[in-house]
Amino acid sequence: MLAARAAGYTADADFIDEHIRRSVDLILDRSRVLSEAVADGRAAVVGLSYRLVDGTARLVTARGLDQEPAAA
Repeated sequence: MLAARAAGYTADADFIDEHIRRSVDLILDRSRVLSEAVADGRAAVVGLSYRLVDGTARLVTARGLDQEPAAA
C-alpha cells in the first residue's frame, strides 16, 4: 500500500494495520445506513487482525458505540 509506505511503515504488521484502518473507513464512507447507525450509537464497526497460526485476534480500530479510533 503506497500510503503505508509513504508513512514510513516497513513491517508487515504495520501494512496490515493500515489496510484494516482504511477498510473500516471505506466501509463507513460507502454505506450511509451503517454510517448513520454508528453515528446514532446503534452499531459499531470493528477492525481486527486475526492470526490464523495461533488463533488470536487483535483490535486495530473501532468506530462507534463510544469507541475512539485506535492510535496509528
